[in-house]
Amino acid sequence: MQSATGVSRIRPCDEENLDLQSPPKVESQKIDSDGRELNIVSWEGDDDPANPRNWPATVKWGNITIVSLVTIVTPLASSMFAPAVPQVMAQFHSNNEELASFVISVYVIGFALGPLVVAPLSELYGRLIIYHISNILFVAFTIGCALSSSIRMFTAFRLLSGCVGVTPMVLGGGSIADIIPAERRGTAMAIWGSGQLFGPVIGPIAGGYLNEAAGWRWIFWTLAIIGGVLTTLGILLLRETYAPVLLKRKAKKLRKHTGDPSFRLSIDEQVSPLAYFKNALIRPLRLLFTSRIVFFLSVDVSIAYGYLYLVFTTLTYTFEERYGFSSGVAGLTFLGIGTGMFIGLVTVSAYSDKTAQRKSISGDLQPEDRLTPLVPGAFLIPIGLFWYGWSVAAHIFWIVPLVGTAFFGAGLIATFVPVQMYLIDTFDRHAASALAALTILRSVTGATLPLAGQKLFNALGDGWGNSLLAFIALALTPIPFLFLRYGERLRSGISTS
Repeated sequence: MQSATGVSRIRPCDEENLDLQSPPKVESQKIDSDGRELNIVSWEGDDDPANPRNWPATVKWGNITIVSLVTIVTPLASSMFAPAVPQVMAQFHSNNEELASFVISVYVIGFALGPLVVAPLSELYGRLIIYHISNILFVAFTIGCALSSSIRMFTAFRLLSGCVGVTPMVLGGGSIADIIPAERRGTAMAIWGSGQLFGPVIGPIAGGYLNEAAGWRWIFWTLAIIGGVLTTLGILLLRETYAPVLLKRKAKKLRKHTGDPSFRLSIDEQVSPLAYFKNALIRPLRLLFTSRIVFFLSVDVSIAYGYLYLVFTTLTYTFEERYGFSSGVAGLTFLGIGTGMFIGLVTVSAYSDKTAQRKSISGDLQPEDRLTPLVPGAFLIPIGLFWYGWSVAAHIFWIVPLVGTAFFGAGLIATFVPVQMYLIDTFDRHAASALAALTILRSVTGATLPLAGQKLFNALGDGWGNSLLAFIALALTPIPFLFLRYGERLRSGISTS
């Protein structure tokens, strides 16, 4: 059936239409540990319609849209509940301030735990089944929050919701990379990545008004309804995009129909699923602590992400106390950050695609080209913090500090999106593990840093408190310059085995 000298190039999809009468093309050969010849299944040329990169644009953007919407909803749940914390604590007869902060941050702790399981499972079984299971569980755990009868029950469901809600944040970037070539994925990556930041911004605004109108339980019922709709759309429209899994399924189909055990995705396919899972399970943590690329970029993003949640926990209080805003109006102050994020999103996505397309024409596109927006982003964050902190301290007209938060928001996008694109371009098939490592560190920071926020500002005031944060951000400004200059050298020594 096959030549003794080649790689079998078989279409990985349309299994029902597999032509078993025609011998597969074989171009090269590999030998396993027992000396047996293997026929390695791969794409049927660069224009193979089964390759997700060659899907119609409508199918590609349908997948991207659903994943991006889910990536807004699950981070939305992290902060939408924040304005209703006093009502929840009162209903459960607790006045513990630390516990009140913990019921918010415990969700983000789930963001740190979930990637340890989600990333390896996706590399073993594909992205689609993990999306479906996580979406269904997110809806179920969110309903559990709405029906909770004690603070312990409520906290447990919040943690579980975070563990499964992190899935689109870990896998979304990889899904986009599966179907969009590097030179055209800037816009898609920016839209998907910004959802992780826009969600927490929109949350307090919607949650404040919903809590006033219908009570805190309806915040979770609303999230469950939205999550249920997106879960249904996902089941109907999402498709598997992870090439190794698609090819592995095709190889299995060929072995079954031909009786020839030599069809394989690779020699590595002979590793047992349990051994593969164990290796993939520790890969995110190994990348985080042994890869200088992942560690330093994760630190950079995590500080910015922690600042975002720290600002979230103090912004409403600041404008209520300093400017006399009502709780509903104070929620609208988050639009300052949102406006900056939108400007950053448009700018970063346009620049990234334009640069990537120009570089790809000349054949000189490098992952480091993604990191250029990090340079202005590194300075926009401290500028925004200085501006916001000292204008509030001086009681300047309320729109002035909001302009400062807009600079901060733009800096967040200019930091967050380029780093994710860089990790995806650098780690390729193990992009989910690299993003999982990033998500773990930033989630731990986002969950713990806000716990000290109010004490920080009580001790130092708004001016010097925000200035301290800005000085730390300034200390991180060399990172983008170092990666722009030495990134290629660092990538040369990468190992993800």
